[in-house]
Amino acid sequence: MYLCRMKKIILITGGQRSGKSVQAETMALQMSDHPVYLATAHIWDEEFRQRVVKHQERRGSQWTNIEEEKWLSKHDVSGRVVVIDCITLWCTNFFFDRMANEWEQPSVEEALANLQAEFDRFTQQDATFIFVTNEIGSGGVSDNAIQRKFTDLEGWMNQYVAQHADEVILMVSGIAVKIK
Repeated sequence: MYLCRMKKIILITGGQRSGKSVQAETMALQMSDHPVYLATAHIWDEEFRQRVVKHQERRGSQWTNIEEEKWLSKHDVSGRVVVIDCITLWCTNFFFDRMANEWEQPSVEEALANLQAEFDRFTQQDATFIFVTNEIGSGGVSDNAIQRKFTDLEGWMNQYVAQHADEVILMVSGIAVKIK
């Protein structure tokens, strides 16, 4: 088993279908024979369930699979290489949880504070973390107020993770471009 000698944070970002997850998985397998895949997805519908199944089929039995929608820090990944896929869905779970429970407009500030605190708790472990995220703010400005709030939330969370990352990679059409 691969044991980390020091904590490292890697952020892989890019557009939808840019090759982010494949890049993260490839990197993890180069670092460990038995990496961890921590999936943050909430299954919303059948189409999304099929996307998850394709991701699971692509990974072999050497992966330890964990499904966790919000509280990443409750999982001990010390000494391991872990792919967290993805920040976008993780943000969604915090953002819409408040709205669903209280029937209010989501609070970007509250969700961001909770995400940052959970990120800090999780990454205190001595492990190699490979976070995957989307650059949803690279397109046009949405005419939907909730979508604009979510884009702000994810953009700020991506910046937070990038500030703490040792390495940042931008995926463009399946090509990895080192940013940091």
